Amino acid sequence: MTLSIRPADPARPDFVGVVAGIDLRHSVAPEWVAAIEAGMDRYAVLVFRDQPIDDEQQLAFSRHFGPLEQATGDIAQGSERRLRSDINDISNLDQRGAVLARDDRRRLFSLGNMLWHSDSSFKATPAKYSLLSARIVPRSGGDTEFADMRAAYDALDEEMRSLVAGLVCEHSQIYSRGILGFTDFTEEERQKWAPVPQRLVRRHPVTGRRSLFLSAHAGAIRGWPVPEARALLRDLTEHATQRVFVHAHSWRQFDLVMWDNRVVMHRGRRYDAKEVRDMHRTTIADVAPTLEQAA
Repeated sequence: MTLSIRPADPARPDFVGVVAGIDLRHSVAPEWVAAIEAGMDRYAVLVFRDQPIDDEQQLAFSRHFGPLEQATGDIAQGSERRLRSDINDISNLDQRGAVLARDDRRRLFSLGNMLWHSDSSFKATPAKYSLLSARIVPRSGGDTEFADMRAAYDALDEEMRSLVAGLVCEHSQIYSRGILGFTDFTEEERQKWAPVPQRLVRRHPVTGRRSLFLSAHAGAIRGWPVPEARALLRDLTEHATQRVFVHAHSWRQFDLVMWDNRVVMHRGRRYDAKEVRDMHRTTIADVAPTLEQAA
């Protein structure tokens, strides 16, 4: 087989690519890993169709791209977990495989995934890549939307670029869930998800392109009054999620979608919560906190 990557939308040739000619159930040659990384640098989101993989195969593929995060951002821990500790459970299922009740704490927490965010921006060292495997999808709904934060930065006027340059935000899951009115946190969770600093503007280490690093987890800007900071962050998010910057992925069973959290925001869309939606996410950690990376 020959690996190829083509734009999902020819009108946007550098955002979202579709990969063909690879079977992730088998080992991946080093030259294909390099081609996928180059594809990520260009497209930021890659779609692999028809990949009926299990967790071990997903983990083996993911490890080619860096160290795996542990799923410490999931609210279900210990005996409540359904999946192993290095796989995020992006589903509406409990540990027995039953659909969560509408008022289940785990389900209410997971509704935060419907807000625009970057995975693990609430961790001191945030995520590099996310790889999400669709094991069971609902009959309709449940799309994932991706926003190109490189293009959003490029479209800022010079005055706004000057304003955001050098700003440092504070990110926390306590804040993002609070937007939806979810405040049911233990003291241990509040300490674990205390705010962490992240640059608002980042530079890609390979391409050199700048991008906005926004997320629903961002609730403050260091040195700014909170209301003013949140007003700016809302304005920037509205700008960055205009339709011209957004691609909607309609899931098929056994899709695997891989994206670069350094330059992309995403959100899940509504679906019938009585239907099963079973998605497994592996996450690659970035190399260092954003404040330690070149601006």
